[in-house]
Amino acid sequence: MKTQLSPIVAGTMNWGIWDKKLSTSEMIHLINICIENKISTFDHADIYGSYTTEAEFGKAFAESKMAREKIQLISKCGIQLEGSRKNEIKHYDYSKEYIIWSAENSLKNLQTDYLDVFLLHRPSPLMVADEIAEAIEKLKKDGKIIDFGLSNFTSSQTELIRQKTEINYNQVQFSATHHEAMLDGSFDYMQVHGIRPMSWNPLGTVFREDTEQTRRLKKVLAELVEKYGVGSDTILLAWILQHPAKVIPVAGTVNIARIQQLMKAVELKMDKQDWFTIWAESMGNEVP
Repeated sequence: MKTQLSPIVAGTMNWGIWDKKLSTSEMIHLINICIENKISTFDHADIYGSYTTEAEFGKAFAESKMAREKIQLISKCGIQLEGSRKNEIKHYDYSKEYIIWSAENSLKNLQTDYLDVFLLHRPSPLMVADEIAEAIEKLKKDGKIIDFGLSNFTSSQTELIRQKTEINYNQVQFSATHHEAMLDGSFDYMQVHGIRPMSWNPLGTVFREDTEQTRRLKKVLAELVEKYGVGSDTILLAWILQHPAKVIPVAGTVNIARIQQLMKAVELKMDKQDWFTIWAESMGNEVP
């Protein structure tokens, strides 16, 4: 693992037409806000904005005149969206030719010479480990990617690829409302093999759904906000960061006030009993 990512990563999925529709100047401003707040890593995927957000970010980054060394760029490939690129059905492509083409296309869109991290977005039943390894080794040899990883891969799927080429990261769903990765062996496996987990949707459904689970969590979070003097989202990120697998949360917020608070989660050392209280309230019963 050669790349040093920021402890919290800025997720760009919502920056473009899929949600916030940020202009070039707004993206430049947001990039600068992130960096000012020590969030220097930006998480992309070729499909974001139906294959448009990478290029919009790349235009903003180029116009910002910022030094490439100031930031780290992550992107993903493999998902073929229906209705795009002449695709009649959503599917996955991990042929050697496609992986190399996709990485090079992301470089062109992001207006950069290399990706700090390149991930396979979701596992495919048809993926061939040898072919994937050949593509990744060529991209590394050509200096087009530095580190390689996966996204949403199980431990056995990860091992299939790891037998052929080094894996540095696996981006999985992990939050106080979706904590299976720390129970099903995924995080254990990653720690054994030196793979850093990243967490997408790190706030889970706490602020998006009204369920018995989220009501329980909001109640205990209100108490912890009072105790620690930080926001609920900061506490939820701190809960993730406290796991020994050294999970890197990917935060998708574009709210500047919230971005300015994110790194407080890195400094917050939560009492162990409070950590277990959040887990217990998520489950609705005491820990096993």
